[in-house]
Amino acid sequence: MLEGWVWVIAAIAVLLAGISKGGFGSGVAFASSAILAIVIEPAIALALMLPLLMLIDVASLKPYWGKWHAPSVKVLILGGIPGTALGAALFTVVSADFIRVLIGAVALGFPIFQLARARGWLSPKPRAFNARSGFLAGIAAGFTSFISHAGGPPMAVFMLSQEGIGKTSYQASTVIVFWIINMMKFVVYALIGIFSWQILGTATLLAPFALLGTYIGVRAHHLIPERLFFGLTYVMLVLTGLKLIWDGLV
Repeated sequence: MLEGWVWVIAAIAVLLAGISKGGFGSGVAFASSAILAIVIEPAIALALMLPLLMLIDVASLKPYWGKWHAPSVKVLILGGIPGTALGAALFTVVSADFIRVLIGAVALGFPIFQLARARGWLSPKPRAFNARSGFLAGIAAGFTSFISHAGGPPMAVFMLSQEGIGKTSYQASTVIVFWIINMMKFVVYALIGIFSWQILGTATLLAPFALLGTYIGVRAHHLIPERLFFGLTYVMLVLTGLKLIWDGLV
């Protein structure tokens, strides 16, 4: 399915996803899908990455088991169900170019979101848990996760605006929520015919890069400056987003 330099790009993209989810949170793991969408059909890129992201989820799950914020996890998953359905409904009726523009827009929007948080432009005051807000965040997370594997920002806005959410409970909640949402996506992807034996076979061949990336991420967590890692990734996301939007529109 993948040949030559396209295979090299795919391996690097999967390695990046593993490093991100294994050692630096899952925020920029979706960059792998955006990178792949430049060189192969967007639907194929999403289908190829999903089982690999699920593998990374499993590899990252054990250290955080049971440490999540249960009320938030519950409403986010409940919201993720209609969000995933909405993403599937849109996915089946739009063109590949429209999906390129959507993925490109998310790729551009994520660094802007992170910049706004870093500069204090987006700094919601801590508040008590609100089930309705969590459900809406789950819908947004399920939808953006389905169309671009990028459900992190809606969940981050909800979780980080709550009182008493620490680093570990936030990370653990992220891991378990997207593990479950990704399983739902896998079923829907299969039902609407996105997967093929060729795609799954290619994902199997790329699996070692996913596990290697996860291992590197865990080991490098305290060695590589987080600011450097994210800075380089955000530059790559901006360039990737601009390229996808240009290809989709032109």
